[in-house]
Amino acid sequence: MKDFKPAKRHVDVSIGESVRILRELQELSQNDLAKLCGIPQSTISAIENERVSLGVERAKTLARALRCHPSVILFPGWDVSVESAA
Repeated sequence: MKDFKPAKRHVDVSIGESVRILRELQELSQNDLAKLCGIPQSTISAIENERVSLGVERAKTLARALRCHPSVILFPGWDVSVESAA
């Protein structure tokens, strides 16, 4: 554990904002995303507006539809890169 380096936050983005950003970058409407992942549009809206918790299973489902790793959605704005010890 002596080599442990905690992740640092680079930007302040909420989970809901990360879903919206990823969706908009792919030029998808909430309805488009709902069709891709099988989550109702109203639930996607609630996630984006922080009215409902995302949860791991929904994060995995959204990540598949948005073609990203679930950690991109669940931990937005965090730098988890590993620095080489040189």
